Amino acid sequence: MHTFTQILIGLVAFLHLYFFWLESFAWQTRAPKVFKGFSKEYFATTASLAKNQGLYNGFLAAGLIWTFFISDHQWNFYISIFFLTCIVIAGVVGAITANKKIFFIQALPALVALILLHL
Repeated sequence: MHTFTQILIGLVAFLHLYFFWLESFAWQTRAPKVFKGFSKEYFATTASLAKNQGLYNGFLAAGLIWTFFISDHQWNFYISIFFLTCIVIAGVVGAITANKKIFFIQALPALVALILLHL
């Protein structure tokens, strides 16, 4: 179970690295293909906001990646809980305020990892 949990935490970290890249570096090139339904002007006018949001996603990914280098089991457990909980909360808020799909893409994988961490 531990290995599966670590793989899932790695997947969540990878997703947030992707969000970081998409929002920070590819907002005006790749993001319009991912977030269909918005005009090109939308991406141009929101680029600085997306870059800031991307940075937060990068911090979340870095926190989860950090857990792979923490050898103390208890410390690793608490840091994992903290970052996964932050991601779940961000995903729930995103689902409520922006798009319900965010819950399934962002919050659900982190929630499953959080539950598995406690088993």
